[in-house]
Amino acid sequence: MRLSVLDQSPIREGGTASDALRETIALARHVEALGYERFWIAEHHGSAGLASSAPEVLIGQVAAQTSRLRVGSGGVMLNHYSSLKVAEQFKTLEALFPGRIDLGVGRAPGSSLRHAQALEHGPGALSLEYYPSQVEDLLFYLADAMPADHPFADIRATPTVEGVPDVWVLGSSLESAVLAGELGLPFCFAQFINQEAGERAMAVYRQRFRPSEWCEAPRGSVAVSTLCAPTEEEAMRLSWSRYCWRFRRGSGVPSVETALAFDYSEPELAYIEYSRPRSAIGDPEQVKARLAGLAGQFEVDDLVLVTITYDFADRLRSYDLIAETFALQPSGAPPAPEAEASS
Repeated sequence: MRLSVLDQSPIREGGTASDALRETIALARHVEALGYERFWIAEHHGSAGLASSAPEVLIGQVAAQTSRLRVGSGGVMLNHYSSLKVAEQFKTLEALFPGRIDLGVGRAPGSSLRHAQALEHGPGALSLEYYPSQVEDLLFYLADAMPADHPFADIRATPTVEGVPDVWVLGSSLESAVLAGELGLPFCFAQFINQEAGERAMAVYRQRFRPSEWCEAPRGSVAVSTLCAPTEEEAMRLSWSRYCWRFRRGSGVPSVETALAFDYSEPELAYIEYSRPRSAIGDPEQVKARLAGLAGQFEVDDLVLVTITYDFADRLRSYDLIAETFALQPSGAPPAPEAEASS
């Protein structure tokens, strides 16, 4: 089983975005030492609880402070941007950190509608229906293989580099699965966003897959909400911070005490009851069993773990316990010192 990390740079209540970004870098160093394979950084805009609005910037910082870990976007919301600009950003990262860069792309807004409008502002803005063409253009730019009949056939993305980033399609819908399959790209399903459609999406991806220069055979992964603690009781208790934060988006991730005191509505409590068993929350053996079950259910051997807690030390410990129970092989890189991780 290959295990990786998707980090959203959560901002704890009373903390700052600077704290959250430094913790993301410290977490990357920590999980590299534990033996995790990849470290992806999300893209979110207009959030008081997440600091990851510019993954292309943070990727360079994380890659510079790690040595083996593959580092990438989980993902760049390509519908907001020019394919050429994204290709040049990630070619630059590939030039600096050859063989270690992943480029995950998605089509979700990652923001409110107003933020999406602001990101796409300008005469050249494209509607969502153009997203598949944007992904194709991105691949052309990355591979220096723009078709002769393309309007921008004379344009080359720079800098020129020998390798290319590993490109993934990320999504929580059948549309993303179809696109990944037809373009012959790896596909990561966001099960932590859509906890129902994953099996169908992965099956559609395999059915529609066409081998390409990017990927010879279907290559699937699943991103799962995960929280591991020494006991099930403690893991469940810690998970209240994430659920409470979900329902009060205008603030940072609350403490467990604040979360437990929050006045939840009946629909909110029903959502928590529905969501918890579909996530991987519990003690090490419970989390291992749940993750192994999901891997079997989706027929993948690659899982990406998403963990949000109020206390950064609890996030570190969760990844520690999972690495131990899966017997990941440490890379030899030093884990992040506790003082630095909490700064």
